[in-house]
Amino acid sequence: MTAAIVACAVFGVAFFLIATERFNRVAIVLVAAGLLAALRIVPGEHIFFSEHAGIDWNVIFLLLGMMIIVSVVKLTGVFEFLAIWVVKRSGGRPYRMLVLLILSTGIVSAFLDNVTTVMLVAPVTILMCARLGFSPVPYLIAEVLASNIGGAATLIGDPPNIIIGSRANLSFNDFLIHMAPIAMLTLAVFALAAWPMFRRTFEFHPERVDEIMALDERSFITRPDLLRRCLLVLGLVIAAFALHSVLHIEPAVVAMLGAGVMVLVSRTTASEYLAEVEWPTLVFFMGLFVMVGGLVETGVIEALGRWAVETVGDGYLGAATTLLFGSAVGGAFFDNIPYTATMAPIVESIVAQAPDPATGQALWWAFALGADFSGNGTAVAASANIVVLGIAARHGTPISFWQFTRYGIVTTLLTTAVAWVYVWLRYFT
Repeated sequence: MTAAIVACAVFGVAFFLIATERFNRVAIVLVAAGLLAALRIVPGEHIFFSEHAGIDWNVIFLLLGMMIIVSVVKLTGVFEFLAIWVVKRSGGRPYRMLVLLILSTGIVSAFLDNVTTVMLVAPVTILMCARLGFSPVPYLIAEVLASNIGGAATLIGDPPNIIIGSRANLSFNDFLIHMAPIAMLTLAVFALAAWPMFRRTFEFHPERVDEIMALDERSFITRPDLLRRCLLVLGLVIAAFALHSVLHIEPAVVAMLGAGVMVLVSRTTASEYLAEVEWPTLVFFMGLFVMVGGLVETGVIEALGRWAVETVGDGYLGAATTLLFGSAVGGAFFDNIPYTATMAPIVESIVAQAPDPATGQALWWAFALGADFSGNGTAVAASANIVVLGIAARHGTPISFWQFTRYGIVTTLLTTAVAWVYVWLRYFT
């Protein structure tokens, strides 16, 4: 009991300090992680080797590999090409650009995990906004929110789905049939809601747009031979991600292998291929995993999950509702990857008591939707959020915790409400 209280206190204080942004967030998580390790609440061997209570190396090396890939691809000038292409297709109109970015990011995130997607899209967005002379912050926030929504559509789109698919023995096609319709619907709803959410931040400079419309985007491809090699390697990496359920190769392994091949075929130097690696972001993730590991080790998350489910009793619509909204809240504060890993065995035990397989699957889908959409709840709720905040800070346009979270909370409430209606209509009426 004492260990659980200490773990909650350390997590709560650290989360509060991150939210207030009075101290460096990397320093905060390192101190918090160090305290938990020093007090043996999370033993040292668990920090480095525990699958559920330690650092998730799959996430760390997936990020590192994709950061290296982005560094090499950036040298070709393709990001400038895409930035100008987006401006031209939208006519430089802010809302049109936002909708184009939301839909493209959300759809791509369904087939390429959301972290990889935002790492590819964010540099394009920053360059596009620099050309137009306005802040990229609202566009970056909208892209992250869209990536977390679109990633819910498939088995490989969001890390919680991979965990749930493995635990529940659900295939890629199962996710496509049950999750893709609601993910695409909520993505469309979010695109419509983006107008009232972001309209006060929109800027439009006609003279800048005219300058860009006169440009030839193809002239910005400075190294076409390198681009062809990079696109071939990137295509193979994406194919390997998509074939995860067939190849059974972890995404982190694919990313690191792809990064190695990309460096070989590009013949770049270490300073070039490490240029876009967000070291502070990687360290922040490590500390955050240990903080959440303290709550896992002391049984706090499991106790909260069991309490929430036991209050429902035998009402399976109530159980689905609790899993959906409870996961949307829980995943927002505890990071949806370790939250999902901890809650999955509890959900499995509830599903085992369901009167028929269809009801059991409905509970899994409710859990998956809540866990996926919870990623938008706060600035630290999902890997994609933290990555984009790191990229924004590196490019001199930092996004504060509350600046992101005030949009994220609204989006989470909206998408979770739409998801509940979907679950109710499809599985319980």
